[in-house]
Amino acid sequence: AIAAGCYHSVALRSDGTVVTWGSSENGQESDTPTCGGFIAVACGDWHSVALRDDGTVVTWGCNSDGQRDDAPTCAGFVAIA
Repeated sequence: AIAAGCYHSVALRSDGTVVTWGSSENGQESDTPTCGGFIAVACGDWHSVALRDDGTVVTWGCNSDGQRDDAPTCAGFVAIA
């Protein structure tokens, strides 16, 4: 899966890791998680979201409107968009 934000992109690799490229003005690339276990990815304009195989969500990038700090901390999610 590949998702595109305003100036960055994120891709899900077959081993469950994610790769990002493009702008890192707000941490879109530099804050990319280095662990595996992801099953889906999505992007906003300046942030990215990834769903882990345990149903938790990981976010990185811009936090100007709570995109990171307000992310849910519970499990049980099955999809992201």
